Amino acid sequence: MQWTGLNELREKYLSFFESKGHLRLPSYSLIPNNDKSLLLINSGMAPMKKFFTGEVTPPRNRVTTCQKCIRTPDLDRVGHTARHGTYFEMLGNFSFGDYFKHEAIAWAWEFLTKVLEIPADLLWPSVYENDDEAYNIWKDEIGVDPAHIVRLGKADNFWEHGSGPCGPCSEIYFDRGEKYGCGSPDCKPGCDCDRYMEIWNNVFSQFNNDGNGNYTDLIQKNIDTGMGLERLACVMQGVDNLFEVDTVRKILDTVCSISCKKYGVDANNDISIRVVTDHIRSATFMISDGVIPSNEGRGYVLRRILRRAARHGKLLGINRPFLTDLCEVVIDQNAGAYPELVEKHSYILKVISMEEERFDATIDAGLTILSNLTRRALTDGINTISGEEVFKLYDTFGFPIDLTREIVSEKNLGIDEDKFKELMDAQKNRARQARANISGWSDTSKTMLAELPKTIFTGYEETITNDAKVIALIVDDTPVERVTEGDCTIILDKTPFYGEGGGQVGDTGTIYDHDTMITVTDTKKSDGVYIHLCTLVNGDVKVGDPVRAEVNEMRRQAIKRNHSAVHLLQAALRQVLGTHVQQSGSYVDEYRARFDFTHFAALTEEELTAVESLVNAHILLGEDIVTTETDIATARANGAMALFGEKYGDVVRMVKMGTFSTELCGGTHLDNTGKCGLFKIISESSVAAGVRRIEGITGLEVLKFLHEREQLINDTARELKSAPAEIAKRGAQISDELKSAKHEIESLNAKIAASKTADIMNNAVTVGAVTVVVSSTDGMNPDAARQVIDDLKSQNSNAVILLSTNCEGKVNLLCGCGKDAVSAGAHAGKIVGAAAQLTGGKGGGRPDNAMSGVKDVSKLSEALAAVVGIVEGILK
Repeated sequence: MQWTGLNELREKYLSFFESKGHLRLPSYSLIPNNDKSLLLINSGMAPMKKFFTGEVTPPRNRVTTCQKCIRTPDLDRVGHTARHGTYFEMLGNFSFGDYFKHEAIAWAWEFLTKVLEIPADLLWPSVYENDDEAYNIWKDEIGVDPAHIVRLGKADNFWEHGSGPCGPCSEIYFDRGEKYGCGSPDCKPGCDCDRYMEIWNNVFSQFNNDGNGNYTDLIQKNIDTGMGLERLACVMQGVDNLFEVDTVRKILDTVCSISCKKYGVDANNDISIRVVTDHIRSATFMISDGVIPSNEGRGYVLRRILRRAARHGKLLGINRPFLTDLCEVVIDQNAGAYPELVEKHSYILKVISMEEERFDATIDAGLTILSNLTRRALTDGINTISGEEVFKLYDTFGFPIDLTREIVSEKNLGIDEDKFKELMDAQKNRARQARANISGWSDTSKTMLAELPKTIFTGYEETITNDAKVIALIVDDTPVERVTEGDCTIILDKTPFYGEGGGQVGDTGTIYDHDTMITVTDTKKSDGVYIHLCTLVNGDVKVGDPVRAEVNEMRRQAIKRNHSAVHLLQAALRQVLGTHVQQSGSYVDEYRARFDFTHFAALTEEELTAVESLVNAHILLGEDIVTTETDIATARANGAMALFGEKYGDVVRMVKMGTFSTELCGGTHLDNTGKCGLFKIISESSVAAGVRRIEGITGLEVLKFLHEREQLINDTARELKSAPAEIAKRGAQISDELKSAKHEIESLNAKIAASKTADIMNNAVTVGAVTVVVSSTDGMNPDAARQVIDDLKSQNSNAVILLSTNCEGKVNLLCGCGKDAVSAGAHAGKIVGAAAQLTGGKGGGRPDNAMSGVKDVSKLSEALAAVVGIVEGILK
């Protein structure tokens, strides 16, 4: 067994299986193709699922690959141990309905013992506990000592990774020696110690897992071999972990050189060195395959990896941008197997450099703030950092939430996840709105837009364009060549999507081709360039891709109904109100039509009815809507109305609806007024002085409106216990009954007040020149209490009366002072204010009458008992 470099091992493996009739395929992209179950490719067989299921025919029934893989579930553990990493390469030989267990096991043994010359006595095969066939092949055909063959359960020897092909497996373990063992005489593969390391896994793929634990037989039996290249290199190079493997060690040594730190001396430094070493490998290959840093999906994984690496660089004392230096080493060590790294060298370095510079500009301030937050929390005995503070770190300083979690957890603290999520959701909504605001874009994006050719708009004639081409892509306000996930902006050479303008909203729909599906959430336009605001649903999209663009037809039709109705509305308003009516603004979407116009007064019910009836009359006439392109002079000669102050080009679109309406308009319209269905005015209001606004609906929205009104009438009738046709009459009856009841209540309150007056005076106390009366009158409402006070003042001009009321759970203090009492110095506002203050409330008022609320009812008795003393204090 001779020392063998990682790159040489890769080539030996692939060449060996080529000699066994396998087709060597290059590694697939890390970005899954048409597979929503994965964010990033995480195994050798993942890109070939459909070959295994029989959905797609493979280029050959025998294939071998070395597949780039990324796994991030243990991202926070990377660096803390030497066995965790995010990037690795998986060697694989695959059979799609061709050979099965006999050949797979024999070739695995041949490669390890003959090609690599690993001593047979250091290798231990394992089989699934019920797989007698595999056991017998190892024992009888290969000749392995049964004492060296281990049967293991499903957790160890049944391979499945989410949904897709799966099956029992047979692994081959390498015995690293007793020094790595636990010392137990029963130690063998399956033990938790580090002595036996799995290096080869033959998966006998014969089932399909639907993701819910349901298994069905595959149409064909397959072989899926997985062998970690770095792990095999550990064996062949006699090192303990992947960070000691030759190509990885080159990167690690460069980290040490840049940071002036020595590996293996300080445990904390070693963690950071391993983090940076692993993460720059992952980042380099992800960017090469088209992943770009962003705030969601695989782009967020990349951003998190890069920023985690940058942070650990800071911990190592590296105070300059350094990740591109390491990237150069990654490319150099892998260029032979992955020539695309060399082809995209400049691009990879640019992306890393931009992301590092972005983060470097804010990381020091962010780390200082986070350090202060954790120190304050520990000092105050708080175990959670607030969601607001965490969001501020993310939003202002670009700290990924996962990086904040990691740093906080190092202090045994947590964060308020719920509040952070709430603030993040709100920010995402703001971001979507900002994306639609072209004026807020960067100068780079605006310059790119200005240099693009004007978009050919085909939306007047069609809602599907089959031969469009992507000419530009923008993500996070940055022009890019490729998008693999998330939100993006797409510009096509031609489009059927109407860009927002002239009061009409932009179209929505889809852009697609083959395995790519993109949702268009809005369309804008800027100087003739149509801008599609999109979300990539599936696949990827690149500049230059041919695509189909398809407008949401039902939504477009609803918008057209409302837009055409607005033209009819303006004509009707001018006929009913007068030709002084001019358009001041409009807005039409799929739900409503809004029209602002000049007029000096609110419309009467009769005028609104006349306008609505006139619009519907022309809808029911089913008049043709004819759109003509002409020059402005000809359009005006035909009576076309134009917006005041609007600038028109040499060619204008004139929209004519029978003889009733002719306007200049660039929006989309019906071809017949009858297709509006019906028009219903739902509101009329003032916008500004001399400007009125009418909102209306058409088509299905009218039907929805009628259903809602009908439901409201039925619900109201049910509550009133009346027939729907009788609700107006029943409402008038209830109104009369309420008025009568109110009069009766007022009469009863007056009687209550009269009966209380004499009783209250029995508790009067003389204070100097005034008579003080304090009483609690629960059940009496404030109006009745005021009446009592007024009666007492009229009978006793030197009286000072303070009453408390408790009506429907609300407690109040009311105070009144007679004319002579006021002359003597009494002041109702001061008295009630001082008493209310004792209950935690506030109040005041005039000298003769005042009122206040009680805040703490439990202190009411204390307040009432203090009134006499308060009056004495005021009179001194």
